[in-house]
Amino acid sequence: MLIGGINLTVNNAVAKRIFALLKEKGMSQYRLEQKSGIQHGSMQCIMNGRNKTVTLSTVIMLSKGFDMTLNEFLDDEIFRSEELELEK
Repeated sequence: MLIGGINLTVNNAVAKRIFALLKEKGMSQYRLEQKSGIQHGSMQCIMNGRNKTVTLSTVIMLSKGFDMTLNEFLDDEIFRSEELELEK
């Protein structure tokens, strides 16, 4: 799926979910990095689309950083799209 001219990959979907949750929770990216244990450089790669694949471990760490379960993090329309491209 193209979103703003960008293919919607799993990594892009995760980045969009992070942006939405940061805004919703009034949290900074720095605070999320601290709470999740994800290094700043790794977070930057996810947020800037330089990361090609986000691991399940990373998604679990993100969900914990947001004080959510994995299911809550993934319970978003963006992950249900039939157009979501899976990296091979």
